[in-house]
Amino acid sequence: MTNKIHAHIPYPQLSQHLASLVEQRINPEIYLPAEALDCMVWEELAVQAQTLHAAGLATTIHSPFMDLNPGAQDVSIREATRRRFRQVFKAAELLLPKVIVVHPGFDELHYGDNRQGWLNNSIDFWREFVPRARELDTVIAVENIFEKEPSTLRALLEEIGEPCFRHCFDGGHWNMFTTVQLEEWFAELGPYIAESHIHDNHGQTDEHLPLGEGEIDFDLLFGLLKHYSPDAIWTIEAHSIEHLQRALKNIDKYL
Repeated sequence: MTNKIHAHIPYPQLSQHLASLVEQRINPEIYLPAEALDCMVWEELAVQAQTLHAAGLATTIHSPFMDLNPGAQDVSIREATRRRFRQVFKAAELLLPKVIVVHPGFDELHYGDNRQGWLNNSIDFWREFVPRARELDTVIAVENIFEKEPSTLRALLEEIGEPCFRHCFDGGHWNMFTTVQLEEWFAELGPYIAESHIHDNHGQTDEHLPLGEGEIDFDLLFGLLKHYSPDAIWTIEAHSIEHLQRALKNIDKYL
């Protein structure tokens, strides 16, 4: 398995699948939900991390996101989000991830004319974590979720202006929510991409299908990734073993 490919795995399932990951040479993107962070046995995580590192596998982290928002207007929500990301970076000290994926928390329907307020709060929030990312030699990558077009994410990336603060392009979310073509998105954010989440859908729900089983043009997508961000990690976001195996087979021709 090439070092470019990672696969999504929720942390509560890591112990169960750790031996298989090592045997199949699959680099994990470890999702850390809030409940897992709250009951984390840090000594156990250290052993798991050592097993992955000893096997020569790379890791990435997907941060918690439910109910969190780095740019929230409510200071208590920002503080809850800050607490979660401090936990994430404690885990990162052990896992040594290449990338830490985060959700931005922006939704045009909620923020409307207060986009700049959200942006200012988000910029201030990330100022705490960018130095930690630099120290750990990792990259914070902000994923597109509900964004209709790339201007808000680009403004955030430009204002932070650090090589360790980049973009995670999620093709499934783009297909559901975005109103611009792939070429336009990549023209704006392609050089910022440190990771891409690979899954497919039919544009209505977040189906997380194996690539090639929905309607996304992956010939175009991978061509743009190779052109704009050739060193980006490709993470298969499958939600079952069966989907992961089909996705690994389908992605092979793009490697």
